[in-house]
Amino acid sequence: MGADRPVEDLTKQEAQEELARLADALSQANRAYHVEDAPEISDAEYDRLKRRNLDIEERFPDLKREDSPSEQVGAAPAEGFGKITHAVRMMSLANAFEPEDLREFDRSIRKYLGLKDSDTLAYTAEPKIDGLSLSLRYEAGELVHAATRGDGETGENVTRNALTIDDIPRRVAGAPEVLEVRGEVYMSHADFEDLNARQAEAGGKTFANPRNAAAGSLRQLDPSVTATRPLRFFAYSWGELSERPFASQTEAMARFQEWDFEVNPLSERCEDVEGLLDHYAKIEAERATLGYDIDGVVYKVDDLALQDRLGFRSTTPRWAIAHKFPAELAWTQLERIEIQVGRTGALSPVARLTPVTVGGVVVSNATLHNEDYIAGRDASGSPIRGGKDIREGDWVQVYRAGDVIPKVADIDLDRRPKDAKPYAFPTTCPECGSEAIREEGDAVRRCSGGLICPAQAVEKLKHFVSRQAFDIEGLGARQIEMFWHDETLPIREPADIFTLAERDAKTVSKLKNREGYGEKSAENLFASIEERRTIPLRRLIFALGIRHVGEVAAGDLARHFGTWEALVRTVDAAGPAALRYQEAEQAVLAERKQAAEEGRRARASETRDRVWADPPLPEEARAAWDEIVGIEGLGATLAQSLVTTMTQKEERESIDRLVALLEVEEAEQPVSDSPVAGKTLVFTGTLEKMTRQEAKARAEALGAKVSGSVSAKTDLVIAGPGAGSKAKKAAELGIETIDEDAWIALAGQGG
Repeated sequence: MGADRPVEDLTKQEAQEELARLADALSQANRAYHVEDAPEISDAEYDRLKRRNLDIEERFPDLKREDSPSEQVGAAPAEGFGKITHAVRMMSLANAFEPEDLREFDRSIRKYLGLKDSDTLAYTAEPKIDGLSLSLRYEAGELVHAATRGDGETGENVTRNALTIDDIPRRVAGAPEVLEVRGEVYMSHADFEDLNARQAEAGGKTFANPRNAAAGSLRQLDPSVTATRPLRFFAYSWGELSERPFASQTEAMARFQEWDFEVNPLSERCEDVEGLLDHYAKIEAERATLGYDIDGVVYKVDDLALQDRLGFRSTTPRWAIAHKFPAELAWTQLERIEIQVGRTGALSPVARLTPVTVGGVVVSNATLHNEDYIAGRDASGSPIRGGKDIREGDWVQVYRAGDVIPKVADIDLDRRPKDAKPYAFPTTCPECGSEAIREEGDAVRRCSGGLICPAQAVEKLKHFVSRQAFDIEGLGARQIEMFWHDETLPIREPADIFTLAERDAKTVSKLKNREGYGEKSAENLFASIEERRTIPLRRLIFALGIRHVGEVAAGDLARHFGTWEALVRTVDAAGPAALRYQEAEQAVLAERKQAAEEGRRARASETRDRVWADPPLPEEARAAWDEIVGIEGLGATLAQSLVTTMTQKEERESIDRLVALLEVEEAEQPVSDSPVAGKTLVFTGTLEKMTRQEAKARAEALGAKVSGSVSAKTDLVIAGPGAGSKAKKAAELGIETIDEDAWIALAGQGG
């Protein structure tokens, strides 16, 4: 499905699949940005994906996922640091992109507060620093800990590192008994250039931009390394306070300065929206001369009493918004288009550009998204929505905003070479020659070669050893490439990693004698591999690289099944149902196409029900399928991908060879003596006293499993107002159903 397809054109099934895709994409983007300090997509692209997710949720509120990106802030803390739970959650900000967005923000606040257009409503405006968020907690004037944002609830303990930053005072005189100061750690342009020069001279790692350098420096496991890095800190907000000795945002910043914190000198109080826009223009004009990176301006209601009244949404305050700068642009020539093959077989077009500097970074590649994005017209000659008709030799406008691979924004048709021809997207895989198939309704063409495709195999191996998966020290993407091409000690599938030491012992051509290795480094690699022979179930599931199964889904599967054996039994039993699901979806596509040709409304649900019912599936297969699909937040698309992958002969044999060499840990289950421990719960209808996410988290903390559908395995249904088919099915099956008040009372029994 094309990411540019209008939300109003999506069917419910398509919307559900799109929400699953967006959840995975945004989860990975959060992880790359907040944990790995290596952004994979631009700020503008991230904002676009998040806005699209929100638009779909608003049109289909019943499809909102438990792991919805609209309910998340940042990413879970990385391993290697202690964790600190924030006393007051660290929120993110809603975004404005156009002046009208800001005017709508002002109108919504006035409506919420009952203010007239003529009433004064003052705001503050301050630069939005492009750095790493940090919370500093002081008790009795002493700094007791410093924590990164993390996922908003829990951050990393970087106290010792923060103490090396000159802008952060160790003691604060005259402060409340408890004071949490929040702000941004950043690095100036001059210090960044100096650091990279020193790193290059010493043969160390250089950084792509100041934000990455600041984040990587603050998150060093060795504080002495952080101490050598020129980090700065701007304070802009607060968390927990034992008392609040200021009545406005403006007064708060003045008080922070009295306490020896640096606050941004460009912060200003404005009396109305036009004043905010004027200050935005001023900051944007000075942006290039500030000496540090900013990516917008943050506006906040100045009066704290009004902030208190406005309160918060699930992840953002109602009283603040970030007005983002447009992405930086540059023109260059597209020399050629190349196709890269990913681990799921997706053929991704990449523009090879004449190198050009964009936002201070030299870029020579740009993503071209997919086949439709390049094409101007389809086979029938009709214009493709979102298609740009990009050709080799074109002059293109590229943009970046902190991302690794920039994007193409526009084409200069006046400069197009006369002999430029429309790009013919390949229908065979450039790596293995297998047919590249594009399923109806999908924007991506995929190689059908599977394990015989070297590109897919290499990318899957890189994914397997990535930080979120097996995270084997000393075995990264570069080493995987080397071992893939090695004839003596090859790594061609994950199991080969865990036989590497054994094979090395039997060969004359030892790893320790290879270029880049010595006796100690070879021993260290073998030890790191051995360390990962025992692996948590969720990491194993994620590491397999199954399409649609991201970190969140892998965790959900692990918690639900508990053991690898239980997961495999259910997946194997569900095999016939996965095939039936595929048949049903193909029949639905055919019905929609025929209905469009005949000018009638498609009978999609009738078609789907007919295929599912005839002939009847074995009871075991349908029950197993329903169990997987019913896991809260997963759905049929993910279930079909999981079951199909794990029941394909070659893929399964490869997985079995791997698991035979591992000790897979059972998923940790909360220890609880609550009445719902070990039971399967379903929440339906509207919950009025807690969010669905809170209810799910509470249930899982009490040892329960949460499912998205009612089945014979359901033990309890919690039904709020508007409960429909799920409550009805529970009644038909004789499953106990309670209301939200009864659930809160029941949950309270678990402590």
